[in-house]
Order: sequence, then C-alpha cells, then structure tokens
Amino acid sequence: MATTPSAAQEFKFIKFDTSSFTALITLNYPPYNVLTVPMMVELAEAIESLNGRADVKCILLDSSQKTFSAGISVEDSRPERVFQTLDAFNRVFQAICEISKPLIVVVNGPAIGAGSELVAFGDMVIATTNARFAQPEVKMGVFPPFAAVMLPAVIGPKKTYELILTGQPLTAEEALAFGFVNKVVAEPDLPKAVNEILTRIGEFSGPVLEMTKRVIGTSIGKPLDVAMKASQDIYLNQLYALEDVAEGLRAVVEKRKPVWKNK
Repeated sequence: MATTPSAAQEFKFIKFDTSSFTALITLNYPPYNVLTVPMMVELAEAIESLNGRADVKCILLDSSQKTFSAGISVEDSRPERVFQTLDAFNRVFQAICEISKPLIVVVNGPAIGAGSELVAFGDMVIATTNARFAQPEVKMGVFPPFAAVMLPAVIGPKKTYELILTGQPLTAEEALAFGFVNKVVAEPDLPKAVNEILTRIGEFSGPVLEMTKRVIGTSIGKPLDVAMKASQDIYLNQLYALEDVAEGLRAVVEKRKPVWKNK
C-alpha cells in the first residue's frame, strides 16, 4: 500500500505538491541544489509516496534555483561517506524506475554531475537555452557511475565518451540534437511549453498512461521478440481489463471526448 506524506510533514530540501493531477517536485536547496544524502532521501520518499495514487497522472520535477542541480556535495563524496551517498542516489533511481507515472523534468539552468544524471532519469525533458549538462567527475579523479551506464543508450557511445572523458558540457541545443532533451525553448516560453505537455497528458486515462510507460520502460534493452511477446501479453490480458479502454472505444464511436474513470 502506498504511503502518503502526512499533512504535517514538511520537506526541508524539496517542495512537494500533489494538489492537481500533476505531482510537482521542486528542488529547493539554495543556492545550487547540491544533492546531499538528506535531500536525496526526501526526493525518493516523495516519489515513492505516489505509488498507488490514482489521482496523480504524472510527475513534474523542476528547480526553484537558477541552477537545476550542482550534483553531489563534496562532503558526501568523501571516502567515508560515499557508500551512503551512492545508496541514497540509488534509492532515487529505483523510485523513478519503479514509479509507473510519467516523469517530466524541467531544466532552466546548469545540471552538473549527479544533477545531470537526475535529468537523464526523466521520461521527457524540457529545457531552456539557459540549460547546460555536464559530467565533470574526471576532473575530481572519479567517474559518474550512473551516467557511464545510462548515457550510451540515450546519446550514443561516442558522445558519452566525449562528455565523460573530457568533462566538457553540452549546451541545451546539443542536448536536443543528441536526444538528451525533448524540447528547448526560450526562458519566457517555458511556462507555456510545460503547460502544453501537462494539458495533453491530463486528457488521457491515468491507468493507460501508467501501463504504457511500464511497457516502454521494461522493453528497453530486451530482444525484440521477447519485448513484443511481453507487450502483447499486457495489451491483451491487462490493458483490455481496464474500464477506460471500453470508454475510449465508445467515445470514438460516439464522436465525443471520453470520460475516464480516473480523471
């Protein structure tokens, strides 16, 4: 059963709002949103609490600061604390992987190190021309454990080597060209761009969105025949068990907008 933060609970390093169908999570640790262990624990707890929430269709992750995130703090990168740091970041990664609700990330400034890795976890990324994405860990004598594994599938192996081995950042436009982000807009146009995506998502069935994301996510990296078999099994045996499927088909025939069970 999902756990929902009590009304009395207040997060210290993030803002968390579930008053609409979009759960809004805002990184809020001035001035650079450094990812400390306590902050990552809060982030994981917020995402985990959304499991089973039928009233939430998607998650929007953004920042209240000019920097999206400067990555892991120096203190939490020290040898005596790095195990706890990796454990906390892995919990965030697992929470994002296990949540079936689409995650949209909004970036309006630099995303550095683990901050850039956090962006890579997003299902969709909207960036402004202010955004920069960098993995400068080699400059500190380490490597980015998540980016080293994830980025080849996202931006390709050649660009991954360049990004990680040189530590040079990607501009927003470069990130768009390599498929790291979905859309780049000028800062004044950001609210409109975000609202357009959320409005579109809001028109669809929450359970169908969740099932669709789950199929896409679990198919990545699998042999085509295995992925197709699993997808068709879910399509026939789980999707068509949803009341929203029958309603969607009726709405098409009756030439009207569907009225989903879970709006």
